[in-house]
Amino acid sequence: MTTLPTAGPPAALDLSADLADLLQAVCDVESVSGAETRLADAVEAALSACAHLEVLRDGDAVVARTHLGRASRVVVAGHLDTVPLGRREDGSPNLPTWRTGEGADAVVHGRGTCDMKGGVAVALSLAASLVEPARDVTWVFYDHEEVEAELNGLGRLAASHPDWLAGDVAVLGEPTSAAVEGGCNGTLRVEVHLRGVPAHSARPWRGRNAVHAAAPLLALLADHDPGEREVDGLVFRQSLQAVGIRGGTAGNVVPDACVVTVNHRFAPDRTLAQAEADLRELLAGYEVVRTDGAEGARPGLDRPAAAAVVAATGEEPRAKLGWTDVARFSALGVPAVNLGPGDPLLAHADDERCPVADLHRCADVLRTWLTEPQEQGAGPSGGRAAGASATIAP
Repeated sequence: MTTLPTAGPPAALDLSADLADLLQAVCDVESVSGAETRLADAVEAALSACAHLEVLRDGDAVVARTHLGRASRVVVAGHLDTVPLGRREDGSPNLPTWRTGEGADAVVHGRGTCDMKGGVAVALSLAASLVEPARDVTWVFYDHEEVEAELNGLGRLAASHPDWLAGDVAVLGEPTSAAVEGGCNGTLRVEVHLRGVPAHSARPWRGRNAVHAAAPLLALLADHDPGEREVDGLVFRQSLQAVGIRGGTAGNVVPDACVVTVNHRFAPDRTLAQAEADLRELLAGYEVVRTDGAEGARPGLDRPAAAAVVAATGEEPRAKLGWTDVARFSALGVPAVNLGPGDPLLAHADDERCPVADLHRCADVLRTWLTEPQEQGAGPSGGRAAGASATIAP
């Protein structure tokens, strides 16, 4: 069982601090999913001190936005929660954070540095310092991203306050090594139930072993390659994995039940319903129960506002090989990209870390893009109007 951190004294964040210092301050306010309140309080207090921002709150989600009458609005979003703490090589917890290296080679280590408080620190710094950007900006800091989709704070905002998320383009600060990753895979989780007949393990011929019956299923999954699919110019790698197995009642009983949990990550040119139908076809003859799922998001980089973010990086975009909340923005009709500091391969790892250079790279890209003058007549590029409804994936 995971023990959530207890509430401590109010935390204070200095949004004018150096980015590396701000990242460490944000990370050191422990905020495992379900215990984000103390950090949300600190974020709300720090942003409320900025006279140019309207600050709103729903639960442990904090929204701050400008109202400058600009021709377009950008949404910059990041989640406040992390997965539970891990361990350093010496066995000590990977919080509080620590720093290695100096200058351009400095790296901040610890839980949350990569996923995704690096992006949060960049957003907080820019929210405070960009008093008169060329585009109106909505800054969103939300809770419960690392747990069940039904608890997701951004999903809650989309359902209860869609006008808070209205914009022409959104940037999600998930780790991308400071390059744009477009769209995201969808995700589907099912349980495959295998039935047997119980018997004494000394007389197994009188029963039928449900755990043994999982062997052909596991072989099928191990041998199946769902391949890659190109979507809007980006290549999405798909996966199909057994991620859990349970069964058995006692050490001397032939198990009469076994459940294999399967996770499928699918390219965003298929809907969740299509991916589920394909998986059920592959698993024909098995008892399959869907337990979770979320739609993917197409890259949408052909939309002018999204293309402008890519252009600001000066690098070729990549596909996001995982699920992120860009899918929620996509469902709202808002094109969205992933852009944040840190290597996505280090997300959730015990040796999670974020290069300080990535923090500055992301901050520079966003600052340049948000402050560059817009062309005459440039306006909304197709983002859904405030208050419009949309169906949000679970």
